[in-house]
Amino acid sequence: MDFQRRGVMLVIASPSGAGKSSISRSLFGADPNIKLSVSVTTRARRTDEVHGKHYYFIDVPAFEKMRHDGELLESAEVHGNFYGTPRAHVEEQLAAGNDILFDIDYQGTLQLYEKARADMVTVFILPPSIKELRARLERRAQDSVGTIDKRLRNARIEMDHYGEYDYVIVNRDLEESVARVRAILAAARLKRERQLNLPSFVRDLQSQIDSL
Repeated sequence: MDFQRRGVMLVIASPSGAGKSSISRSLFGADPNIKLSVSVTTRARRTDEVHGKHYYFIDVPAFEKMRHDGELLESAEVHGNFYGTPRAHVEEQLAAGNDILFDIDYQGTLQLYEKARADMVTVFILPPSIKELRARLERRAQDSVGTIDKRLRNARIEMDHYGEYDYVIVNRDLEESVARVRAILAAARLKRERQLNLPSFVRDLQSQIDSL
């Protein structure tokens, strides 16, 4: 019997440089059942971005209407632009048995908790040390020294929220951390309430006993 499964909303969060993006890429690239959450945004589309793949690009009035009508699971303003997660797209994927991967901060996670806690499993990634976190940020060669210092100060605030997540992983080794997140997702997929036709399967087993 093939089990019909409701998907999982997998949220991975971490301070900048601790490894959430690397872990997310590894998961997404290896599992066709994992879909990325595609946000709506009011910022201008860049030349290499595709509408519906990277973001859904909409104007501010349309965004405000979605938020007012309860069509966004979470939303935020970043550098003067608005971002949000469309409820309908997520629900469609979950109903189809696909898992949705979220790479969001603690504020977005808390908003998702309010509207979809039963569908979520959340993981917070910690660095093994602040010395290593700084080294990783420096190896990326994307930020100035001042920006790195700011990211480290923000990391202190972000780490205050580790207790709001279901699981916490110290990312000493990327492959090991990816394996641990995969194990967490595998367990979430097997939760009783996610296996939609499990009751009928059990009844069928019982009827087989009755017919002996």
